[in-house]
Amino acid sequence: MPRNPWFETVAEAQRRAKKRLPGMVYGALVAGSERGRTIDDNMQAFADLGLAPRVAGHHAQRDLSTTVLGVETSFPVVISPTGVQAVHPDGEVAVARAAANRGVIMGLSSFASKPVEEVAEANPNTFFQMYWSGDRDAMIQRMERARKAGAKALIATLDWSFSNGRDWGSPAIPERIDLKTMVRMAPKVLPRPGWLWRFLKTGRIPDLTAPNLQPPGGTAPTFFGAYGEWMQTPPPTWDDVKWLREEWGGPFMLKGVTRVDDARKAVDAGVSALSVSNHGGNNLDTTPATIRVLPAIAEAVGDQVEVLLDGGVRRGGDVAKALALGARAVLVGRAYLWGLAANGQAGVENVLDILRGGLDSAVLGLGHSSVHDLSPDDLVIPPGFRLTLGGGAD
Repeated sequence: MPRNPWFETVAEAQRRAKKRLPGMVYGALVAGSERGRTIDDNMQAFADLGLAPRVAGHHAQRDLSTTVLGVETSFPVVISPTGVQAVHPDGEVAVARAAANRGVIMGLSSFASKPVEEVAEANPNTFFQMYWSGDRDAMIQRMERARKAGAKALIATLDWSFSNGRDWGSPAIPERIDLKTMVRMAPKVLPRPGWLWRFLKTGRIPDLTAPNLQPPGGTAPTFFGAYGEWMQTPPPTWDDVKWLREEWGGPFMLKGVTRVDDARKAVDAGVSALSVSNHGGNNLDTTPATIRVLPAIAEAVGDQVEVLLDGGVRRGGDVAKALALGARAVLVGRAYLWGLAANGQAGVENVLDILRGGLDSAVLGLGHSSVHDLSPDDLVIPPGFRLTLGGGAD
């Protein structure tokens, strides 16, 4: 008897993804660098926070909706931009459709496997993400393309220092898929025939290119080609951040902030929002969990810009905890990738339903009628939990 494609937790989606994906594809999705302390802390910190529910006076109707950068969303979860999605042939388009069906915002990576035009058509509420990569003319061209496609905001990701190496080993990812590579990879792919069959049915295989970085009249670079350009681009200054924001001219989110002093500089640079993020644990290992540093940043600049959180969100209760500590919304990455691997577009919708249901349960149990009513009073916060980076100690 076939297994029910529905799953009840993100953890189950991850287990199914591991069974369905070739080892190197699954390995590419597993977060963490060096010892993996940051990715572990991202999730453990949410578990360390408790909820303080009320026993009576609950509200039969609850409003989970909000806005992010002026765009309405049915509940405060945004699809975080992630790179080339070789887990499913429909990739980011399937994710965008799922997000549109659930009324949430789609974040699209410039390293994505699908063009921004296709993704924005599938979900008009798309935010386009960029790295500081290439020269200014190239960045302007990419912004103009995203704007023309209908992207409603720009996300600039700067929290990356090219930290590499994992104690448990990194997956061997080819630069491109050709006949020679297919033969070499066959022993690793054939044990997962379902993954291969899904691609073969579409008449194509993962080409590992980044179409949103394709120059006019040129060809799309491979993922590693794009990565190489990024590595060779001199790191940005705060003046560069201001330039990028001015060139975009619309709602602008800076992703990767963990320090209060950086948050204040981001405000000075004119950003509309910032995401408290440690790149999902893939950057400098032993960076603290984002939920630990969120409160200090929200208190410092939350009255001037929108503050979001990215990192470690796996349950609707995690969303409630982030909102209670000052986030306007959260971004989720690996959670929806596990869903995409487990059951395509329906799997992403399944993950979003899990997060929405868990958030609604938390708002109900805490005695509120709206996500905007959540506060630190709803939480059990262990001594020493909060951390303030770049602004003194708590």
